[in-house]
Amino acid sequence: MATPTLAQGSLQQGAGLSSTFGRKPGVLTVVIFFAILGLGLLYTGFSLKQDMDELGTVVLTWTPFILLGVALVIALGFEFVNGFHDTANAVATVIYTHSLPPNFAVVWSGTFNFLGVLFSSGAVAFGIIALLPVELILQVGSSAGYAMIFALLIAAILWNLGTWWLGLPASSSHTLIGSIIGVGVANALMHGRDGTSGVDWSQATKIGYSLLLSPLVGFTCAALLLLALRMFVKNRALYKAPEGNTPPPLWIRGLLILTCTGVSFAHGSNDGQKGMGLIMLILVGTLPMAYALNRTMPADQSVQFAAVAQVTQQALSKAAPLPAPTDPRKTLSDYIRDKQPTPELVPALAVMAGKIGIQVASYGSLAKVPAEATANVRNDMYLTSEAIRIMDKNKVGNFDADTQGKVMLFKQQIDSATRFIPLWVKISVAIALGLGTMVGWKRIVVTVGEKIGKTHMTYAQGASAEVVAMLTIGAADMYGLPVSTTHVLSSGVAGSMTANGSGLQMRTLRNLAMAWVLTLPAAILLSGGLYWFFTQIF
Repeated sequence: MATPTLAQGSLQQGAGLSSTFGRKPGVLTVVIFFAILGLGLLYTGFSLKQDMDELGTVVLTWTPFILLGVALVIALGFEFVNGFHDTANAVATVIYTHSLPPNFAVVWSGTFNFLGVLFSSGAVAFGIIALLPVELILQVGSSAGYAMIFALLIAAILWNLGTWWLGLPASSSHTLIGSIIGVGVANALMHGRDGTSGVDWSQATKIGYSLLLSPLVGFTCAALLLLALRMFVKNRALYKAPEGNTPPPLWIRGLLILTCTGVSFAHGSNDGQKGMGLIMLILVGTLPMAYALNRTMPADQSVQFAAVAQVTQQALSKAAPLPAPTDPRKTLSDYIRDKQPTPELVPALAVMAGKIGIQVASYGSLAKVPAEATANVRNDMYLTSEAIRIMDKNKVGNFDADTQGKVMLFKQQIDSATRFIPLWVKISVAIALGLGTMVGWKRIVVTVGEKIGKTHMTYAQGASAEVVAMLTIGAADMYGLPVSTTHVLSSGVAGSMTANGSGLQMRTLRNLAMAWVLTLPAAILLSGGLYWFFTQIF
């Protein structure tokens, strides 16, 4: 009989570790899990009812509320699946280095995913929404809007579940963005336009770069960090596979737990926002009187908002003294969709700024905007804000410094009025993501821990991959960019294995690369097909 090689022996040890994952949770654990799940759903329903009661909403038909409930369940389901699909990456290193017991590691990670969602900024949420076709956002409460929401969320869930079943660490971010692009392309084709006109490609390119570069950053930086550790830290135990269930030295164990915590928190903060953005889109479409405008904005701030709008109108009219178009809203919509500026663009923007200022001033505050006018006011604000964003990015208008400053201040005021996330939405998403972390994590953990490298993960390799993942995801969150926890950490593990000379399992890498390449086109085709199907039903 041949003597097992080091790689073979290490993998056998890893396989022994994975065999311990099969133990079923205790009855108390199951009871607590479903109790938290039930309380989360009850809290979501209670918060919705409370918001409607505060506005004195009269229920004439239950159909919109049924669709709202289904859409919310699907959106929270996406975050639940995201939890066990993506977060498993964060715990793989601490489990395979014996820094934390598997079940405790999962609960620990879920807790910090929960906290990450609660403390998120919301920038990523609205960056995702900006990818959607403007005409669907403006009519999100219509049948086409519901078809859009159902199609992109169901497509993302199906692909995530498929890759999870195969044990492939595919990207939930990648999947969701592909689903959004698919809906946009399908919507454009169904209206007789070029499919490329259905997506904000500048925003998609920006997000695409972050998704493309983040795995390269993970691989390279993890490899360099491991090499630096080998150069400056001479403790040989750090570069050997764990023996038995012996935990690592205290300081490296603390570092591994700290970085696992950081990755979990950053994942919650980044990925949780995607669900929040979609839920807000659902709420704006279904209950615009409650969620289309930030009614908690103080009255004095609303007065300031109206004043800034009027000053902006005057500055824009002075910068482009041309006749205003007959339909300024259409002018802005066409520009947002086609990105082709016309001489009427700046005059249209001036008219919309003045119109928004008059609306807010006449009502006195956003809280006093009547229910029947809320959707129109919000749509005007959205169109204006998006037009300003794209004009600023493409350097359209050639405004002087004073005018540009007034325009950007006006945009900030609009965003404060429309881009907000209620606390109960954050809590609901946090519960879904946190609980999802504790279910179905084993498949992905085994892939990351055993099937990327040819040898068992060392303490230094786990620490290098986790540190890089934590810093990369945290930096992306600061800049409002969605990145893939899966890609960053998996590539970090691969980079550390390469730097250590451990070797890589090419079969797994081919599968990971195939999942990475296929995710975008598969999600596009799946969501586009579902969107067409749902438009035939609704």
